[in-house]
Amino acid sequence: MQLLQWPYRLKRLLQLCKDKASLPQIHALLITTALYTHPNSVASLISSYVRIGDIVSAHDVFDRLPHRRVDMCNSMVLAYSRKNNPSEVLKLYRNMIAEGVTPDSSTFTVALKACASLMNLREGQHIWSQAADFGYEDDVFVGSSVLNLYVKCGEISKAKVVFDKMVKKDVVCWGTMIVGYVQSGQASDAVDEYRRMQEEGIEADGAVMVGLIQASGNLGDLKLGLSIHGYVIKREMHAYDVVCQTSLVDMYAKNGYLKLASRVFEGMPRKNVVSWGALISGFAQNGFAINAFELLVQMQKLGFKPDSASLVNALSACSQIGHLKFGMSVHAYIVRRLDFDKVSYTALVDMYAKCGALACARFLFDQIDSKDLILWNAMIASYGIHGHGVEALSLFLKMRERNLKPDHATFNSLLSALSHSGMVEEGRYWFNVMIKESKIQPSEKHYVCMVDLFSRAGEVEKAFQLIQSMNSKPGLAIWVALLSGCHKCRKLSFGMMAAKKILDISSDDLGIYALVSNFFSLAKKWEEVAIVRKKMKVTGLRKVPGYSAVEVDGKPEVFLMEYKYHRRYLDIVQVLDGLDDEMKLTKDRSDTIFID
Repeated sequence: MQLLQWPYRLKRLLQLCKDKASLPQIHALLITTALYTHPNSVASLISSYVRIGDIVSAHDVFDRLPHRRVDMCNSMVLAYSRKNNPSEVLKLYRNMIAEGVTPDSSTFTVALKACASLMNLREGQHIWSQAADFGYEDDVFVGSSVLNLYVKCGEISKAKVVFDKMVKKDVVCWGTMIVGYVQSGQASDAVDEYRRMQEEGIEADGAVMVGLIQASGNLGDLKLGLSIHGYVIKREMHAYDVVCQTSLVDMYAKNGYLKLASRVFEGMPRKNVVSWGALISGFAQNGFAINAFELLVQMQKLGFKPDSASLVNALSACSQIGHLKFGMSVHAYIVRRLDFDKVSYTALVDMYAKCGALACARFLFDQIDSKDLILWNAMIASYGIHGHGVEALSLFLKMRERNLKPDHATFNSLLSALSHSGMVEEGRYWFNVMIKESKIQPSEKHYVCMVDLFSRAGEVEKAFQLIQSMNSKPGLAIWVALLSGCHKCRKLSFGMMAAKKILDISSDDLGIYALVSNFFSLAKKWEEVAIVRKKMKVTGLRKVPGYSAVEVDGKPEVFLMEYKYHRRYLDIVQVLDGLDDEMKLTKDRSDTIFID
């Protein structure tokens, strides 16, 4: 009787064993007795090795077993899963199936999690099919893992099919779907899913609320964001949850409510690098580059090391105000402290180009061995913003020689560069290549580039013909591009039509109304001028003051339109007057004549 009780006593002893030194002694005892052949004892031994982190010994015991049970296999599968070794998890799973061991819910759950980690959709779908064959199709844990797999692989529609068929859904399943919709850019669907979850009587957890916060940020819905914020405060979900609080900072900052973002950030008892990055990104994206710089310096003073995301946002801020010196400092920091990734390289190329150091951007671009399509696009676009259409086209051709297939963004950058350089024939040729050879259907951005290209060159009739050939309804940007060309080339009839189309489309951009008003003035259509100006006054639109930014002696200088209090205002006016006089001398009088 005592011998029969030994396996159970030994199992208990192994469960209590936490000493790495004593466990091999118990292992040796098992080998010298008949207990080594007892399955419960061996399973406990494997679990004990796993518990103390000695996977090598656990696997050694596992490999010596002549016959393996599902609990022994699961011990090993879970061990490698916790060690973040998904490849070994799938290897063990395949061996289980090959040896005829019947998997259970835990096996399928962990195996599907491994597929999600590896983004291995094909094998994941195969395992899901096997789970259904073994009767686990309605298992909530297996179902949750399948949802996670589809969401991580960007297959939200397939996840929705599985989700709708699930008999039982827990909060994890709902949360996975909500987050999945947000990640796939379907924020409104995420909110709808949450409302259905409420109807089912499921109480939200922190993960669900984080997904909703992100959804409200993407939708720009402050009312929804405030409502969610109030809910998490009421339920005390956010007090020490750095992820939830960081999401709130990001949500407010993303939508321009920087005071609210700063208030949440300052109230955080614990902050991490991601929290700092969210606020830095918010200031940078809303045009407050100086504040973004100050935050970057402050976080370093407090002992936080900026991550790649924070530095990329800082580079974006440098690009906005042309702060080359600070951008170079960020570059040096990345060289010293971080490994370059493709995002950092692209951000640096973009920063150097927008700060006027196009040669530096190209030098950095040439130093990169493995260039992805996004980096090529960034460099082509850099030549475009500086009006170097020939160089942009040359780089595009080199990209094609490397057998890189251009995408819609590549052609957008190329066509924009050709437009700024007035290369009409080249633009027409590559627009046709995009459609016929690359099989890319032009989007509105492509049409805007082509309309702008023809209009700048005075070929307004061709621009209008292109607009008429569009399969979709032309948007505001199309008509603005046409009107700009008509304004420049004095094409009255086409300009009047474009202006009326613009007025039919509601817009809150005062600059667009100013363009329309100016065109009517040049055409001596005073009644129309009065109507436009009245509309501007009634709607209360105010033009954001224009400004330029340049780096002077290593410091950014910002010059506002009609700002007369700059310390060197008189010097600036004198230079501008001189330039104005020079332009008047070279101005062609024929430009003032309308051509209809």
